[in-house]
Amino acid sequence: MTAPEPVKRLNRLNRLNRLNRLDRLKVVGPPVGAAALALVLLTGWTAVGGAGRPRPVEAGAGWVLLPATGAASATAAFFTVRNPGDVPDELTGASWEFGSPITLKRHLHQGAAGRWEPAAALPVPGRGELAMSPEDADLMIAAPPPLRPGQRVTFTLTFRHSPPLRLAAEVRSAADRPR
Repeated sequence: MTAPEPVKRLNRLNRLNRLNRLDRLKVVGPPVGAAALALVLLTGWTAVGGAGRPRPVEAGAGWVLLPATGAASATAAFFTVRNPGDVPDELTGASWEFGSPITLKRHLHQGAAGRWEPAAALPVPGRGELAMSPEDADLMIAAPPPLRPGQRVTFTLTFRHSPPLRLAAEVRSAADRPR
């Protein structure tokens, strides 16, 4: 006995429907899976601090130029500040254990001559560094107390976005400075 014609038609429609669902899944599955994977990865990136806030800058020990005997009553300190994040930051100030004033300073070169001027901030580019040197930028220290070669002094550097860094710097003569 064979099934009546309407039942046969219904069975054929159910088989086609099942195939259409499978075909739809094949078409829709990859984009939905990719979107879900992207959502999981972005959630993880955000959870570990990769989004929404800059990464703090880093710096190691620095050095302080030993004032020459009879020289002007100022000296300078130098640090290399690294920015591991994508968001640029700025060094906005500094202090040291002796409390005398510190000025952020940038050297301006004009041919063979040059001059320096105070800077409100020194840029620390994203994925870059601020490498202070006697030829570029430094922390000018007015009226330092007597210093000795090899002496270690403590500085606090402040930034626009990053938390303050407390760092040590070694006093060095001009002949012993890093090159």
